[in-house]
Amino acid sequence: MQLKNIIYGKKDHVAMIRLNRPEAYNAFNFDLFGDLNGAMEDCTDDNDVRAVVITGQGKAFSAGGDVVMFNSSPDPGETLRQLTKLLNYTITSIREMPKPAIAMINGTAAGVGMSVAAACDMRICAESAKFRQAYTSIGLIPDGAWTLLVPLLVGFGKAQELVYLDPIFSAAKALEMGFVNRVVADSDLENTTVDMALKLTRGPMRSYAMAKENFNQAMLGLLERQLEVERCGLIRAGRTADAREGIAAFLEKREPVFRGL
Repeated sequence: MQLKNIIYGKKDHVAMIRLNRPEAYNAFNFDLFGDLNGAMEDCTDDNDVRAVVITGQGKAFSAGGDVVMFNSSPDPGETLRQLTKLLNYTITSIREMPKPAIAMINGTAAGVGMSVAAACDMRICAESAKFRQAYTSIGLIPDGAWTLLVPLLVGFGKAQELVYLDPIFSAAKALEMGFVNRVVADSDLENTTVDMALKLTRGPMRSYAMAKENFNQAMLGLLERQLEVERCGLIRAGRTADAREGIAAFLEKREPVFRGL
């Protein structure tokens, strides 16, 4: 499989997917989503794969969507319309894959990076990692089922706080809130994650698949609906003057001046 934007390998029944745009902090664009989705399809179809790890190459897990791409688009709303089609496929692929998926959060996870991590079955985090909702600070709204999956993990009230105030928070805080399952020293992250994945490969895979299906039955209808609700809202938000200002301010490293337009 020829994939330019991820590093993909398999060993001992574990598939390792590394998002590989380190120069852009693994920000998602069309090509990265396309390659990730191809790898997810392969993981689903390969009976030799029993657990999947998703992580980032370099200093970040993923900083979110590619803001540079949005800024250069003549119609950010249309760009978001097309990009979220790929994102929504990614999220449903992670959830519907009948194998455990672990997010190995090696660094910053923001925006859609949080959504991808939240869609995984478990999250193991380096102690230096930072998190941020990020969308609203540039005049957009969460996508990738963020508004479903994150509240399920951290609670409705805390999720609303993250959306409206958009704080940067630490790995320790992410553990306290329940967003991640474990926090480990940066130097131990990969070994700890791989050890967990290997333990899963020795488990009752059919039971895991049926348990994951049951989890999905409890929320999958909500997931599909919420992905579409978010997609429509994000398209509208992407066409606002506030989004244009927020994206420009982010790239110019200044505070945005929102006018509610």
